[in-house]
Amino acid sequence: MQAWSRARLGDLAAAVPVAGEAAKFAQETGQPFMYGLATAVQAEIAALRGDHGQARALADEAERVALPAGARPVLATVQLTRGLAALSEGRFHDAFAALNRVLDPADPAYQLALRAYFLAELTDAAVRAGRTDTMRDILRELEPHAASTSSPALHIGLRYARAVLAPDAEAEELFTVALRADLTGWPAERGRLQLAFGEWLRRRRRAAESRAHLRTARETFDALGMAAWGERARRELRSAGESSPNRAPDAREKLTPHELNIAQLAAEGLTNREIGQRLYLSHRTVGTHLHRIFPKLGVSSRADLARMLKSLEDRSSP
Repeated sequence: MQAWSRARLGDLAAAVPVAGEAAKFAQETGQPFMYGLATAVQAEIAALRGDHGQARALADEAERVALPAGARPVLATVQLTRGLAALSEGRFHDAFAALNRVLDPADPAYQLALRAYFLAELTDAAVRAGRTDTMRDILRELEPHAASTSSPALHIGLRYARAVLAPDAEAEELFTVALRADLTGWPAERGRLQLAFGEWLRRRRRAAESRAHLRTARETFDALGMAAWGERARRELRSAGESSPNRAPDAREKLTPHELNIAQLAAEGLTNREIGQRLYLSHRTVGTHLHRIFPKLGVSSRADLARMLKSLEDRSSP
């Protein structure tokens, strides 16, 4: 659950090792439902990073485990992954079909409780697939719930959808309202709003105004490691007359989830033996992993490792 939540908040660096550890523990303790969910979260993270091949492979594995058991939360997360990948690849009809399955009571992936968490993606897919009328029907069903819950995810998603679906005369004010809301702790959602507003401005020949929003979106997604969304912001910026430097991969992305977990524990000051006790490894195995980790990150000591990871966390924090 921690990994699922962190992925939805855009905290991919923290989600990667947690999801990897959850999948490993679930597999070792014979818990197929939890293994499927952790694997589905790993698939979602891969899709957000733009690694669509890995996302597809992990989503297929999670679906293989979940289908026989009818594990709806797992299957819903699988469809979320497929929707994200299709959206970033420009397959908008496929994206809408995948995401909309989560809302269909007749579908094995139906999971009503999760519908508040991907309204921005569903809206984007609907608009680009020519399904705005269907999306407005979905919003009409959700609006009454907004009056009775303080759910940040629901309200953030509704504000986004209202702005994107609004007629030109109302859209700018709705985007402004959405961006003025408290988005503390929701950097990915703020980035999506900046990107959508920048796109809206550019399409109305207000390129100069659009660039500031698109630039902010690009910088946000780069910091979060959301490569697929960062590339979309770059494309929009180019269309608005501004080039963008290529994104330099976050050093943490060079590590496997297991290596990242070990690196973070070492940066916290734990000895090899203490890390081994935490992860059920021998201290020699931990030492071997660190021997591989240091050159990958270009550091030569634990102190350097701690400084690097702290710098990366500071850069990606909201």
